Amino acid sequence: MAFRFLDGKLFARMFKGGAARLHSKADTVNKLNVFPVPDGDTGDNMSMTMEGGVAAVNHSESSDESLGKVSEQVAHGMLLGARGNSGVILSQLFAGMAKVFDGCEKADVNTVGKALKLGVKQAYSAVVTPTEGTILTVAREAVDYACSRITPDSTVETFFEDLSREMNNSLQRTPELLAALREAGVIDSGGAGLVYIMEGFNQILGGMKPEEIDQGESTPRAPAPAQIDFSAFTEDSELEFGYCTELLLRLQKSKTDPETFDERIIINYLKKLGNSIVCFKQGSIIKLHVHTFTPDKVMAFCRKYGEFLTVKIENMSVQHNETVPDESRNAVKSRPRTPFAVVTVANGKGIVKLFEDLGADYVVRGGQTMNPSAEDFLKAFETVNADHIFVLPNNSNIILAARQAAEIFDDSEIYVLESRTPGDGFAALSSLNYESGDPEEILQTLNDAMDSVETGMLTTAIRDTNINQVEIHNGDYIGFIGKEMLASDVDKLVVCDKILSHLGLNERFSLTVFTGVGADSETNEALQQKIAEAYPDVELYMIDGGQEVYDYIFVAE
Repeated sequence: MAFRFLDGKLFARMFKGGAARLHSKADTVNKLNVFPVPDGDTGDNMSMTMEGGVAAVNHSESSDESLGKVSEQVAHGMLLGARGNSGVILSQLFAGMAKVFDGCEKADVNTVGKALKLGVKQAYSAVVTPTEGTILTVAREAVDYACSRITPDSTVETFFEDLSREMNNSLQRTPELLAALREAGVIDSGGAGLVYIMEGFNQILGGMKPEEIDQGESTPRAPAPAQIDFSAFTEDSELEFGYCTELLLRLQKSKTDPETFDERIIINYLKKLGNSIVCFKQGSIIKLHVHTFTPDKVMAFCRKYGEFLTVKIENMSVQHNETVPDESRNAVKSRPRTPFAVVTVANGKGIVKLFEDLGADYVVRGGQTMNPSAEDFLKAFETVNADHIFVLPNNSNIILAARQAAEIFDDSEIYVLESRTPGDGFAALSSLNYESGDPEEILQTLNDAMDSVETGMLTTAIRDTNINQVEIHNGDYIGFIGKEMLASDVDKLVVCDKILSHLGLNERFSLTVFTGVGADSETNEALQQKIAEAYPDVELYMIDGGQEVYDYIFVAE
C-alpha cells in the first residue's frame, strides 16, 4: 500500500517503530563513544528520549488523532524526557516538525519535507556551536537529499526510503568531518541512533507493526517490581518526607471547559501544598507530579475539574530499590521563596554530601552513564523555589538538557553555567556567596572560580584504540584532562603520575582527590605519599567521593 499522506495514526506507528528499533540497538550506539571509557550512553539517552514521546502518545487518550495533535504530544513528551546532547538535539528535531504539522489533519510529502527542514534548523539552534560530523550533519544532509528528490509521484514510502539511505551514507562520512571520530575509528553515535530510528520508520511503512520490530537482545521489558522495604516506616515512625503523588486527570465537560482550561490553576494550588511540581496539559488530560504531605487535598482539588485515569501515591520514607530515599530527602521539604538557589548534578554519596555542605540547594543525581532528563531539572527548579537559580551540570553531555529545562521553566531566572566536570562544580560551589545580592556578579564569581580550576580523571579503557598518539589497550587504566588523553598503562599509579604532571601543581595551592568506588586503600595511600613527596607545597585533600566510572578525579586549584 502506497501512502500519499502522513496522518496522525501512521505517524504514531512510525514513531513507536523507530523507538523500538533504536532500543534494540541502544547498546551498539553506546559503544560508538569516542573515548574508550565505560560511560558511553548516547544510545540509552536517545532511546529514553524517544520513550518520552511514546509515553506521551500512549497516555494521552485523546480523541484527536490528527497529525498536528499527535506530533504535538510526541514533541512535548520528548522535550521533557530529553537526556544528553543527542537526546536534546533529537527532541528539537521533532519539536520543529510539530510546528509545521500544527493544525494539520494530515500532510503530503512536500509538507513532511518542510517539517523536517524546520526540525533540522531548530536542532542546530539548540547547540551554541554546532559541530559538523555529528547527528546534526546526518539529519541535515539526509533531509536536503530527500527533499531534492520529491516529485509529483513521491509517496511517504519513497521519501523516507531516500531519507534513510542518505542518513546512512552521511553517517559513514562523519569521520571525514570530525578528526576525533577518525582517530578513534568510529562513526558518530548520535547519527547512528538517528539511522536506527529511520530504519524503524521504514519497517512500519513496509507493513510491520511496532511490536514486530526486531528487538534483539535489548527487547524492552517491563521493569522489575520495586523491592519495597516496609521496615523503613514502622508503627513508631513519623511522616518526615511526605508522599510522592502522581496522577492523570481527565478534564470533564460537566465541570469545566477542557479546551480552555489553564493548568496554572492547579499549579498555583499545588504550590501551597508541596513542591517538586510538574504539571502540564495534553488535550483534555492533566499530568501531575507533586511531593506533598496532603495528597488527599490534591485529589479533592483536582476532582473539581475532572476524574482520575490513574493515581499513584507513595510514602517517600519507604525505600524503593535504594534510590527513592535520597531523591526524597533532596526535594520534598517545602521551601519559602528565596532570592537565590543553586541546582547541581553529582554522582557518588561523598560528592553529593560535599556539594550540599557547600551550599547546593538541590543535587540532581546523575553524571556519566546516568544523564538526567529535562524533566529532572524542572523538578529541581520547582523545588528550590527561588527568583534566580544557578545551574551546574558538571558534565558536557548534560548542559543541553539543563538549558532545555530552563527554556520551559518560566517561574525563575535560570542561569545554566558551562560546568563540564565535577571539578568545575566543586570550584564554583566553593566560591558561592550571595552577599552582593547581584545575580550577574554572583554568576561572574562562579565562572571565575571554574576558570581557575583544572580537572583530571582516571578510569579503565573498554577497547583498543589510539587517541592523541596514546596507544590504549582494553583494560588499561587511562588518564585525561578534558578531551586530551594523557596516558594508558596497566599500573594505576603510573597514570596518576602522568595526570598530576599535567595539572600544573607547581603553580597551584590546592589539590582535591575524589576517590571512586574503584579505588582501593593501598593505592590511595601510595598516591597520597607520592603527591606529598613530589608537591610538598600543595595542600592535599583526599575525599571519598563514591563516584562510579572514575576511580580518581583530581581537582587542582
